[in-house]
Amino acid sequence: MTTTTKPAMPRKKEKGGLARLWLLLHGWLALPIWAFVFLVCVTGTLATVSHEIIWAINSDVRALRPEGVTGERIGAGQLVAAVQDQRPGAQVTGLFWPAESHFAPTVSVTDPQGVESTYYVNPYDGHIQGEAATVTLSTFLRALHGWMFLPWTSGYSWGWYAVSFVGIPMMGSLITGILVYKKFWRAYLNPRLRFGKGARIFWGDFHRLAGIWSIPFIAIISVTSIWFLIQAVLSDVGVTLSTAGAPQVLGRDDVPQVSRQSDLPPVRLDEVLARVETEQPGIRVRSIGMPSHAFDPVHAWGNAAGFPLIWGNVALSPYDYSVITSRSLGDKSAAELVTESMRPLHTGDFMGLGLKIVYFIFGVLLSMMVLSGMLIWTRRTVRSTREFIRPTPNPVMEPAE
Repeated sequence: MTTTTKPAMPRKKEKGGLARLWLLLHGWLALPIWAFVFLVCVTGTLATVSHEIIWAINSDVRALRPEGVTGERIGAGQLVAAVQDQRPGAQVTGLFWPAESHFAPTVSVTDPQGVESTYYVNPYDGHIQGEAATVTLSTFLRALHGWMFLPWTSGYSWGWYAVSFVGIPMMGSLITGILVYKKFWRAYLNPRLRFGKGARIFWGDFHRLAGIWSIPFIAIISVTSIWFLIQAVLSDVGVTLSTAGAPQVLGRDDVPQVSRQSDLPPVRLDEVLARVETEQPGIRVRSIGMPSHAFDPVHAWGNAAGFPLIWGNVALSPYDYSVITSRSLGDKSAAELVTESMRPLHTGDFMGLGLKIVYFIFGVLLSMMVLSGMLIWTRRTVRSTREFIRPTPNPVMEPAE
């Protein structure tokens, strides 16, 4: 007797079909989360070099020496005087010097009609090169990455919470990945990335290899993100970590007696900088805020000496340049030092262009790692769904006559 095979009717779904259905729904519902994490990683990676992108496409932000100019960069006083010559009647409200010397400093002013503007100013001759937009590529990417443009109402934006919460599963993935991948350090000496063996094998190898090489970066990003989440919670429940106290104003006896505020003596910025550097030796002043009224000090902020993650600040009288308040590295609590360190550690914006490029490269790796995980997850979910909807017929052996 011989036997032949003929396809049988597809079997009904097994008893555990409902459990499989829930598992498939779980897989599909996870895809938007993968997509959200991928968006967060990509926007964060681009935000790291957003200023450099602006520098490449907008000549106004470049600090180039003009033809025929042979001198060194002009001081803060000359910078302000040059802007006021080109914008008569404008009141200077602030100055900012970027960390990288190839960027032009900016000067913020308010015109006689009360309109506020910020100008890119050439640091060699004081020429106004252009006006900064209200929303730049950098602010757009940072807002998209930081809080997804969700509104800020009575506290931190819900977008801030959503983005910073990603740090928790990211840290969990880092820890579990290290535990699962035994002796992962061998991949540093013998990396394996197999080509020509199918997409599943390639993306699997890439996911593991990118994760191993990105361990320090992922740790920094996840820790800082979790701290941003803690910071938002503490702020929204009314807990402050600052020890700075209330803002200081000048006493009535410390302000010259004049009939109009415009009659007050002008602020000598070069003297302000000299006084600040005497008060906090080694500080690199990055920003100056001019007084907004007669009783307001002039404020200076800058990177603390020997520790670029922390900013120091000094408030001076704009009349006799005496120090009103001064806060340096040693004046801050441990919680403040941690809080202030988180943002530069997260963005890589504290040691120049070289570190930004390193952050960008690892940001690309992290983004591709999330993408590879999403692709692996999607292929697996699609395959399981297809098998669930169309079960493979089982061949049935029947005797032939």
